[in-house]
Formats: sequence, C-alpha cells, structure tokens
Amino acid sequence: MKKQFYLTKEGIAELEAEHKELVEQRGPIAERIKTAREFGDLSENAEYSSARQEQERVEGRISEIENILQNVEVIKKPKGDSKVQLGSSVKLKSEGGKTKEFQVVGTVEADPLNGKISDESPIGKALLGKKEGEEVEIKTPAETCTYKIVDIS
Repeated sequence: MKKQFYLTKEGIAELEAEHKELVEQRGPIAERIKTAREFGDLSENAEYSSARQEQERVEGRISEIENILQNVEVIKKPKGDSKVQLGSSVKLKSEGGKTKEFQVVGTVEADPLNGKISDESPIGKALLGKKEGEEVEIKTPAETCTYKIVDIS
C-alpha cells in the first residue's frame, strides 16, 4: 500500500521547483564525474568520489520528490468548518496574552520555524478537531502550555 502525502498547492509548487532544479544539476554533475575520471586512479580520486556522492544525493532526492508527487493529495482550505483540520490556519492565545499562529499541514511540508506544523506533530495532534474558543494543552519538550483557540481560518 502506497503512502499518501498531503500538501498544499504552494507545497506542491515548491517541490516541483526543487525537482526541476535537481534535474538541471544532472548534466554538470555528469561532467564533473567525466572530468574526474580522466585524472586516473579512481580509488584515490577525491574529485571523483565527491562528484559520485553528489550524484547519489541528487538522484535520491529526485526519486523521493517523484514518489511524493505521484502520491500527493492536495490540501484544500477548509470552508465554513469550525473545527481545526488539515489546511486550517489557527490563531492561539496563551494565558499570558502571547499569541501564536500555525497552519496545520502534512508531514512533508511541515516547517515549524515558519508556522507550518505537521498534523502528526504533538501540537498538530492537540489542535486537530478542536473548535474556536476551546482550550488546548500543548506539550513540547521544553514546556506544557495552555492556549485558547482564538481564530480558525
């Protein structure tokens, strides 16, 4: 059974751009390998080793992106639903008045430093299914905080 990947349209566009960029790197890497091969003994050729490792990294990432794009399901912005779900943007307010904003996305697209949290993360799991006005207890390795859901969009 194939794994389904959930991405927003923006996430898909980012992956497609990365894929295109990686495919364009194939030619220059092949040239580096060809040039390095001409230096002679491959067992002690650092240039050759480096180029081959770069080729393996690029080819691995290309395969990974192609797999994701073949098994992707687009996350649509929820309309009119008052519960937090995949694709929701959630505004939280702590008891101290501090606010945080998150968008719940799939694991591939998660970027916590930019407010995109995975639906499988502790914060994502705590938020899913909650309604506006409800309190949510979020446990992180550093602390446990209680937040009130101020807005869901």
